[in-house]
Amino acid sequence: MKAALITGITGQDGAYLARLLLNKGYKVYGLIARRSTDTTWRLDYLNIKNEVDLIEGDMTDLSSLIRALNFSKPTEVYNLAAQSFVGTSWEQPVLTANVTAVGVVNLLEAIRLTNPAIRFYQASTSEMFGLIQEPMQSESTPFYPRSPYGVAKLYGHWITVNYRESFGMHTSSGILFNHESPLRGIEFVTRKVTDAAARIKSGLQSELRLGNIDAKRDWGFAGDYVEAMWLMTQQEVGDDYVVATGKTTTVREMCDIAFSYLDLDYQDYVVIDPKFYRPAEVEVLLGDPTKAITKLNWEPETSLNDLVRMMVDADLQRVKQEVSLVAGV
Repeated sequence: MKAALITGITGQDGAYLARLLLNKGYKVYGLIARRSTDTTWRLDYLNIKNEVDLIEGDMTDLSSLIRALNFSKPTEVYNLAAQSFVGTSWEQPVLTANVTAVGVVNLLEAIRLTNPAIRFYQASTSEMFGLIQEPMQSESTPFYPRSPYGVAKLYGHWITVNYRESFGMHTSSGILFNHESPLRGIEFVTRKVTDAAARIKSGLQSELRLGNIDAKRDWGFAGDYVEAMWLMTQQEVGDDYVVATGKTTTVREMCDIAFSYLDLDYQDYVVIDPKFYRPAEVEVLLGDPTKAITKLNWEPETSLNDLVRMMVDADLQRVKQEVSLVAGV
């Protein structure tokens, strides 16, 4: 039986990837940082919490990573751990660097010291492109990150390439463009929109405050994108792949999809608030997934309309449960 260790298993991608690997017959281990509150709700949501083995560890602690590897003995390691919210990276740039950048080399070094035959996946990001140098971004597009998060991710990306070229390790980076789901954190704009639409429809909220709603992003479904992660580790050699839909949509258009699904007009509720603008804005991101499509035989299956509606339905259900709990029903 193959075994996999997933860092960041309690996040959106970690939970979907864990479910995918379990369905493929893997023994799945997850690295989980010590917290005073339970962070495993996404595993509960997918009904897989009791099927994965959680190991305490931290990306900033090399010794804990070595222990986790020795305990799990994985054939594949998926590094999804990060301080992953772009906005927070300006407020906590040092933490972002320690976890999102240095944490990657800690894990790679732990693998090299314990079992360099382990296949490694690094979660890179379209935020590395930042101030875009080409209309569509591919694996050969120059990087120009515009946030401490993007800069930290760029280090993680290049150190992954470096360990592949320096030590012959099977390391791959997935340059994933924006991918969402009902498991997305409430601080991210897509979930903020779908949650607000559900609350406004239910009479629990009167407005939605956003920043730059004309920013364009390439949005896909996280459940589709984790399949690409797995496919990368199955290739004969490691490589880097852009994972995207090849279509771009504004935040404004995404608001329209979410609100109109509930027979609401987003223009009646969205308020532009300058405090939500980024210090250095990324206006457009549009991925070219040709390499992933041709070499991995992967392609996205979920449309943006279906994705947003899926998220709205999930948030409506959450709001209904919340109201029932308050009412004591």
